[in-house]
Amino acid sequence: MKNFKLTINNNNYDVNVLSFESNKAKVEVNGKAYEVTIDKSGEMSKTPTLVRQQNQPSTDSSKATALTSSPSEKKGAGVIKSPLPGTIIKVFVKVGDTVKVGTNLLTWEAMKMENNLTSDREGTVKVVKVKPGDNILEGDVLIEIE
Repeated sequence: MKNFKLTINNNNYDVNVLSFESNKAKVEVNGKAYEVTIDKSGEMSKTPTLVRQQNQPSTDSSKATALTSSPSEKKGAGVIKSPLPGTIIKVFVKVGDTVKVGTNLLTWEAMKMENNLTSDREGTVKVVKVKPGDNILEGDVLIEIE
């Protein structure tokens, strides 16, 4: 049925499980047959426990951040980051352009799909850090808006 190699107190054992029913098993240890009874009170659950990694948002806007800005901060200032890795196909804005919320900034290919990235803030484009053909990673700063 199953073969195991066990080491107990620095002694090696070749164990073959011949049969297993209910809580009784017939095993062969180093060529000698035994019948063993297995205590099922310590039986482990068959349901696995999932341990999930805590994810961090990759963009400036997340539920964990405040919905208001500080009074001294210029309204609309910030950066537009890549939500997914991919390749830039087309950039629709240039330095000096005024953008509003929802303005189409660029198109990039991710997972064989074309995606449009729109502005989540109002302001003037200060820096465009990408051009068509550039490869981007998740969280890369693509455009700065002031």
